[in-house]
Amino acid sequence: MTGFSTKAVHGPGENRDPHGALRPPVYDSVAFEFASSRDLELAFAGRKPAHTYSRITNPTVDELEKRVRHLTGSLGVVAVSSGMAAITNVVLSLARSGSNIVTSRHLFGHSLSLFTRTLGEWGLETRFADMTEPDSVEELIDSSTALVFLEVISNPQLEVADIKTLCEKAAKKGVPVVLDGTLTSSYLFNSKEAGVAVEVISSTKFISGGATSLGGLIIDNGTFDWKGSVSLGGMSKQYGPGAFLMRLRKEVNRNIGGCLSAHNAWLQILGLETLPLRAEACSRNALAIAGFLGEQQRVVSVNYPGLEHSRWHATAASQFKRGFGGLVTFKLSDKEQSFVFMDSLKLIRKATNLNDNKTLIIHPASTIFADYSAQECEQMGISEGLIRLSVGIEDTDDLIDDLKQGLETV
Repeated sequence: MTGFSTKAVHGPGENRDPHGALRPPVYDSVAFEFASSRDLELAFAGRKPAHTYSRITNPTVDELEKRVRHLTGSLGVVAVSSGMAAITNVVLSLARSGSNIVTSRHLFGHSLSLFTRTLGEWGLETRFADMTEPDSVEELIDSSTALVFLEVISNPQLEVADIKTLCEKAAKKGVPVVLDGTLTSSYLFNSKEAGVAVEVISSTKFISGGATSLGGLIIDNGTFDWKGSVSLGGMSKQYGPGAFLMRLRKEVNRNIGGCLSAHNAWLQILGLETLPLRAEACSRNALAIAGFLGEQQRVVSVNYPGLEHSRWHATAASQFKRGFGGLVTFKLSDKEQSFVFMDSLKLIRKATNLNDNKTLIIHPASTIFADYSAQECEQMGISEGLIRLSVGIEDTDDLIDDLKQGLETV
C-alpha cells in the first residue's frame, strides 16, 4: 500500500496533463463553454459531469479535492474558501431551526460565536458538554440533535477527547460527529478510523504550505448512515451514503457562495506535497519548546498534549501516532507580563495563525476572544496570562534562545 507521503507527492495519478507538466494547471476562469445547448442543459441538471461556473466547481479546485480524497480514503471532499466557511456549510447542511448541536465551550472563539450568536439567532440551540466525559455528551443528545461538534485538539485549551468513544456513543443515537481536525491535519490523525462522520479542516494552516492562502476542506468519511439525520433523513432514501455531499454541493455550498479560488487551490495542492515534513517538524519543535518552558521559573504553567504530565497525554498518545501538533500554550502571571514578554521577542512573530512555517505568538484573551466577557473567558479556560505559541519549522535552538531572552525581561 502506498504511504501517506508518496500519495501526497504524486496524487491519485488520474487525468495526467497532456503536455507532461508535473504541476497541475491553474484554471483561473469563471465560466466554461459547451458544444451545444443540450450539453449545457445536461450539465446543469447534473446528468453530465462538467464544470459550468467556478462558484460551483472548478477544475483546479476539483484536483485538490481528488488529492485529499485519495489521501484520506474518504467518500468525498468539498473545498471552500476558509475553515470557518467549512464549518458553516456543514452545520447548515445538517441542522435547521429548532434543532440543536452538542459541543464544548472549549472551542476557537469564532466557531463558538458562529454557533451561539450568528446561528443562534436563526433558531439553532447550542448545548455544552465536557468532551472528555463521553457520557455527558450522550446525555445531551435527543431526537432534535443534528450533530456533535468538537476540535481534535481544542484551541487554545489543548484539550484532547477520546474521539473514537464519542463517535460510538453518538452513532448509537443516530447522530454524526463533526470534527475540526485543523490542529493535526489528516497526517497526524486519521478521523475515518475513529468513526468521525465529517471532518472539517482549515487548509489555511498545515496544508497551505506556510500560510500562502486561505482555504477550508469538508471531508465526508463515508462512515455514517444518514437515515436518522435531522435534515438528511429524506434525502438518504434517494441518495444513500451520498446524501450529505449531495445537499452540500447542490444546495448549501452553491447558495452560500463560499467557493475556493483556483489560485488558492493550486497553492494548496503544492502545500500537500510537504505536509508530512512540516507537520513532523512543527510537532518535534513544539515538544522541545514545551519541555523547555516547563523548566522556567517565570512560567506559571505549560500545556501541550505531548508532555507526559499533561492531563490529556494518554488519550493523545493513543490517537496521534506521528506527533502532537505545533500548538503550545503557557501562562505568565498576568496580561502586562505577557505583553512585556511578547514585545521582547526578536525571532518569533506577533501574529495570528496556526501551523505556519514561522513561529507565531498571540495573547488569546485580548485578540481572538476579545468579544467575550471576563466571565465567559473564564468558562472557556482563557486567562489573562495565557499565551498561545504556534511553533514553526525553524531550528529548535534558535526558538528556545529567543524565548529564553524574552523571559529574562519579565
